[in-house]
Amino acid sequence: MTITITAFERSPDGGKGLARDTRVRWALEEVGQPYEVRLVSFRAMKEPAHLALHPFGQIPTYEEGALALFETGSIVFHIAERHAGLLPDDADARARAITWMFAALNTVEPPILELTIAKIVEGDRPWSKERLPLVEDRIRDRLKQLSARLRDADWLDGGFSAGDLMMVSVLLRLKSSGILDDYPNLAAYLARGEARPAYKRAFEAQLAVNTGTPLPG
Repeated sequence: MTITITAFERSPDGGKGLARDTRVRWALEEVGQPYEVRLVSFRAMKEPAHLALHPFGQIPTYEEGALALFETGSIVFHIAERHAGLLPDDADARARAITWMFAALNTVEPPILELTIAKIVEGDRPWSKERLPLVEDRIRDRLKQLSARLRDADWLDGGFSAGDLMMVSVLLRLKSSGILDDYPNLAAYLARGEARPAYKRAFEAQLAVNTGTPLPG
């Protein structure tokens, strides 16, 4: 059955890999599964056809036969469970990898998203300059903990897993902020994720949509 995902017709980030469809593309590339992409406009995302797939009118969605999923954590978990390559065979290591998926989305990502809101949505508010350092401090608290756990390892728990895929995807939002400069091991961790061939293919596919550049082959 053909896998179809949805993505922005024109991503707000201009193709920098921050839109959440990149996470799903990356997972599919890691496990070697072909997929098709249906591009949707911001208007179409709020129309009944898309809302039937994603009740909150967002992207991405995932369709495979009669199965329709939304939320990147759920989609990547489904891909990782269905296809070899993103979860270890050992039951305990598998459980730890899944735990890191939850940690990336529930513990590390929220303060990072708050920084985006503080800069873009609230940047013109009179209290924004006072609030911004508080938001950044919350991010640094999490990064300090993550850095201490990672230490000098390549990945979070043994080999690369879906936990690393989600964590790298979350940290990508900090790439232009300069905050990661204070955590060299996390900056190197992010660079290792970006260097993976599967990530490069996912990034280039999303970039091509936003630049109108055809992919080779």
